[in-house]
Parts: sequence; structure tokens; C-alpha cells
Amino acid sequence: MESGPGERDVPAADVDAALLTALFAAVDVGVYAVDDEGTVIACNPAAEQLLGYPPGTLIGVNAHRTLHPPALDRATTPLHRPYPDDTASGKRTSGDRAALLRADGTPLQVSWTAAPLPTATEHGEGAVVVFHDATAQRVREGRRAERYAHSETMREQAEYDLAETTWLGELTLAMTSTLNADEALHRLVRQLVPRLADTALIDLAGGGTQRRVAAAHHAAGLLPTGLSGELLSEHPAHQAAVARVVRGGGTQYLENLAATAGDEADLLDVADAREALVLPLRLHGTTFGALTLTRAPASPPFNEADRALAEEVSRRISLGLDNARLHAAQVDIAAALQRALLTDLPEVPGIELAAHYRPAQHAAEVGGDWYDAFLLDEGDLVVVIGDVTGHDIQAATRMSELRSMLRALAVDRPEETPGQILRRLDTAQARLTPAPDSATAIFARLYQSASGAWDTAWSVAGHPPPLLITKGGAATYLTGAHSMLLGLRPTAERPTAHTRLPNGATLLLYTDGLVESRTRSIDDGMTRLRQHAATHRHLPLDELCAKLAEHLGDTRDDITLIAVRTPTG
Repeated sequence: MESGPGERDVPAADVDAALLTALFAAVDVGVYAVDDEGTVIACNPAAEQLLGYPPGTLIGVNAHRTLHPPALDRATTPLHRPYPDDTASGKRTSGDRAALLRADGTPLQVSWTAAPLPTATEHGEGAVVVFHDATAQRVREGRRAERYAHSETMREQAEYDLAETTWLGELTLAMTSTLNADEALHRLVRQLVPRLADTALIDLAGGGTQRRVAAAHHAAGLLPTGLSGELLSEHPAHQAAVARVVRGGGTQYLENLAATAGDEADLLDVADAREALVLPLRLHGTTFGALTLTRAPASPPFNEADRALAEEVSRRISLGLDNARLHAAQVDIAAALQRALLTDLPEVPGIELAAHYRPAQHAAEVGGDWYDAFLLDEGDLVVVIGDVTGHDIQAATRMSELRSMLRALAVDRPEETPGQILRRLDTAQARLTPAPDSATAIFARLYQSASGAWDTAWSVAGHPPPLLITKGGAATYLTGAHSMLLGLRPTAERPTAHTRLPNGATLLLYTDGLVESRTRSIDDGMTRLRQHAATHRHLPLDELCAKLAEHLGDTRDDITLIAVRTPTG
């Protein structure tokens, strides 16, 4: 084939040799070849540069003795080196953990691949070794391993912190899920063992005395029933430590606890306690008592982390005890305020009159229940009962306002009917005390007819109807004169109903807490009230009211009753 203009004929063998030489020189990985004795017979510039040899000086170096002597094998174990013998079987071998010795005697971490020399080279069973510097890769791997180890440490720490936070949250829940302090502490000590201690004891102080209210041990049944300090003697050192804490001292640490002398075992001896932490249960300068945590000889001693955790536990217990104390105080204040707003009953010749009020037992709320009874100038008896929506100070305030306004209206307008009085009350409170809350009420007026019999006129504003129980046991709800709640339509007319009260009859007014419950319908509640009232009609009125409240009322709501009994003859 003839060459074109500007072209020249170059033998194929010469082109291949030139190209291979250029590629061999330009490649950026080290390449060297050794004969069957391990002598370097060829290398590229990258190999000389990586190994620190001047150009042309690597040729003739014995790779076995110079580039990777046995001493380097021992120093870099378990690193491996490429031997020509490895390629004797004609297979290509490789590795990523080898070291070659530089010209200055320092090792070079390399990754390598070795292949046998072609037999046509007449250099025996030699090998071609291709390698590159793996130092940076090893550094990256080391850093990656360090980061992984650090992340594992952080993960384990995060898991521990989460578990500790969850556990502390469970302790807080145990203290706040009930307002009964003793019950809460019984729950709590069972969660302290064995997480924080082998034995947990709580002593509360007050009124110059102290009492053990909760005790737990990690071994079920080790503390027998009643083992709370009352049936066993106290260890003197522990008793003294608790006394110091109650008097205002800080955390007490007891170590090397030994059984007390004598035949009688003390509490710490039975619990096998050899060290103890006695921590104050104190908040805002008030000391509620002491928390004791003990560990047995088989358990690790308390360290700083344990003490810090114990301090946090004692703080949370103190917060719970303080909340329980504040709640009890609020309940007392609420009940006292409610009772202060209730009326002293007047004395009416021939009429038996009684009232009963019981606040909700599980809520520090001032209820809106109220009753009233007073005499008019003509000798008529006014009996009132009502309930303002809401359970707060605002409800109690509005209840007091309604009671005062109703009294004033009834005394000022004795000629008006109960329905007219309630209408005036509705109008007055809408103008004077506008509020979104509504209220219920019954206004009943008892008066004597010319024959001496007692009659009653009443009006109901959204309230459960009055109950009339005769001397013979017939119980009937007076469903007449019923209209809407106070506060809905202040100008609406309100009806009035009249009835004769038989001799020895009982007229009972009550609030919805007596007949309503979360566990039964109001119809069931009213049926039960009618039956119980008829059954116990022979009781004095104060006893009847108390019994009805005890057996029928919902303890989660206020209960108010007022009853009138006519003469028997």
C-alpha cells in the first residue's frame, strides 16, 4: 500500500515499542520488573520517584534484599511482600498491605499487583510488580476507624443518657400520677432498686416526728411484711444520719457498715447493707424527710455519677412532695372558702331544717354549689339551692354574688312569686355581672295556710327537680315550673308551681353531684336517690343528708343538699 502525501512508512513493531515506552514512562503508578533472582531489570520513572532512587539507579538493585528485606517483614507484620515465587504458577497476585523500602531506609506502604514475566523475555521466572503509595489511604482508613469508634462511643453515651432520662421521667410520673404522697413513694422506691441501689428507704418528717413510709429491696421477699423500721431496730449510724438530714444537714455517706451488737438484727443488717447514701428531701428551705440508698458488698460502691443521679432523684421526690403539700393546702383552703360562703340555717318553729355540703375529694377546686335558707317578714321560709358552672375562684365569686342578689330581691319583693324573683335575678346578674358562665337554681318558698298546713311555691332554673318524700314512704319528683338555666335568656318569663306539703313530709333539694356520675346515667342516679330517700326517710334530716351524700354522691364532684321536714301533726 502506498503512502499518501506527508506520510511515512513505520514498521508496526517500531510503533508498538515507542508507544509502550511512552506509556511506561507516563503512567503515575510504580512499575518494576525483576528476573528470577530478584534483580530489577526494568522500572518506570514513577517507581524511582516513589522509592526515592535517582533516575537509572534502581536498575540492578536486588529487590529481595534491598526493596523488601526480611527485617522489614518482621517490622511490618502482618504485611506481605510480592515475591517472584508467588507468580511461578503463572497466576497474577495482589495485596493491599505491603511495604517497600525506600532508598533512605524508610518503609513505603503500598498496594501492589504482581504478574509473571513473559517467557519470551529470557529472564527466567521473573515478575512485573505494579504498586502505588497507600500511605494516604491508610491514614484515611485510620481516621475513618477513629471516627467510627468515636461515633460508637457517642451513640452508646446517647443511648445511656436516653435510658437515664426515660428512667427519671418514670420516677417523675410515679410521683405525679397520684396526689397521695405515701402511695407515690411506694411506687417510686420499687423503681429505685436495683437501678440505683440494692435497698431504698424513705422517711418523712413532720410535727417533730418522723416515720418510714416506703421501703424496697431488689430481692423479692427479703424484706418481710412490716419491715419498714417499725418492727426492726434501726442501725445507730443510719438513725443518726437521718436525724442530721432532718435537722438541715446535707447528704450523709456511710461506709463499712457493720451489724450492731446483740442478737436482734437491724434493718440494714437484714438488707446486707455495707454502704449507704442518706440524702435530704428538701425544697425551698423545707425538709420533708430523707432518702436512704444502700448497696451490698457484692455491688460496686457508689461513684460520683451515682451520687449525682441520687441527688437528682431526691430533688424530683422533693418536688413531688412539695406539690402534694401544696395540693393538700389548696384543698383545705378551697373547702374552707366554700363553707364560709354557705349559710347558717335559721330556726323555724315546727320545721326541721338541715343542709349538707361535701367538697370533691380528688381536686383542689372551689365548686359553684351553694344553698341558702332565710325567713321573710311574714314568717315564710325561703329555701334555695344552685350550681354555678365552673370549678374555680371565679365560680365561687359568682355564686356569692347570685346568693346575695337573690336574698335582696326576695326580701325587697316578698309579694312576687318564685318565678318572678328568678326572672329579676337573671336580669340583674346579666346587667351587673355579665359572664359567659351559666348557673342553675331552685327557689322555693314555704308558707302556712289558714288551716296551719304548709304549702310551697317553687321555680326551677335548669336544676334537677326537688324530691318530695311523704311520711308513708312515697317519693315523687316535683317536675313542674321548670325552665332554662340562668344566664341564657335574662328577660324570659319563669313559671311558678304550688303544692301542699303533707304532715311529716320531707322536701329535698340537691345538686347534680348527687345523681350524676361518670359510671351511671342521671336517670339511674335519680332512681337510686328516690329509693334511698324513701328507705331512710325516718332518719333525722342531718343524718339523712349525710347518708345520701355518702352512698350516692360522686367523690369527684361537689355535693350539696338542703332538706325541709314539715311537722308530723
